[in-house]
Amino acid sequence: MTPELATNLYALCLGFALSGLLASGYQVLAEKPLSFRLLHTSTGQALASVPLLTFGAPFVIMRNTMRGRRIESRRFEYAMLATILACFWSLMCGTVIVDLVEHLLT
Repeated sequence: MTPELATNLYALCLGFALSGLLASGYQVLAEKPLSFRLLHTSTGQALASVPLLTFGAPFVIMRNTMRGRRIESRRFEYAMLATILACFWSLMCGTVIVDLVEHLLT
C-alpha cells in the first residue's frame, strides 16, 4: 500500500467518523435527526447550519440512502450513486481535517 493510498483511506475513514459524530451530537442536542431541511429555516439559522451540514452530509446521505432503499425500494443504481457521492464527500472532508491537523502540528 502506497503512502498516498493510506493517507486517502485514513481521510475517508476520518471524514465518515467526523460526519457520524456531528450528526449524532446534533441528534442528542436537538432531539431530532440532522437533515438538509435545516437549510429551509430562517436565514440566520440556515447560515449557521451550513458548516454543520458541510461536514455532516456524508452521514445524512448514507442514512437517507439506506432508508430509501429499504422503505421505498429504490433502485440499486441510485443507492450506488449516492454511496459514491457520500464517499467522495467524506474523502474531501477528511482531507480538509488531515491537512488542518498537519498544518497545526508543523
